[in-house]
Amino acid sequence: PLIPQAAFAHLALAFRCDMFTLQQRVQVEKRARDAAEENIQEELGQCRAALERLGASCANASCKETLEQLQHNLVMLSAAVERATSAAEKLGAVHQEARMSRAAEVMVQHVENLKRHHMREHAELEEMKRLIQQNSRNRQLVETQGE
Repeated sequence: PLIPQAAFAHLALAFRCDMFTLQQRVQVEKRARDAAEENIQEELGQCRAALERLGASCANASCKETLEQLQHNLVMLSAAVERATSAAEKLGAVHQEARMSRAAEVMVQHVENLKRHHMREHAELEEMKRLIQQNSRNRQLVETQGE
């Protein structure tokens, strides 16, 4: 485990690196998501077209019933794909929030350590001032008594 100061330095560097490449990575991920969605829609479209072609050659009631069930299943599959895409985006956002939360906690801990260090140094400085003033008064008192 890194000490808070080292962890803070690592996080600061990581944030700088991330910010440097963030826009490019967002564009790459958008293109990948769009391509995946297009591929899914293409596959669903091909399934619909195949079912329509099959429907034209379907003569008996049992075949038509099976065809209607397949079309219904395709509609349900399309809706499920949309829900899965939405859930994946939400999950990604929550993962990112968790990472940022941990990073923020390290940063807060580092700031708290800096505050404590500052308070200790300030208290030492005040004590030194007090001692110097006391020594100065003692010296003045000795000089006054000596006269």
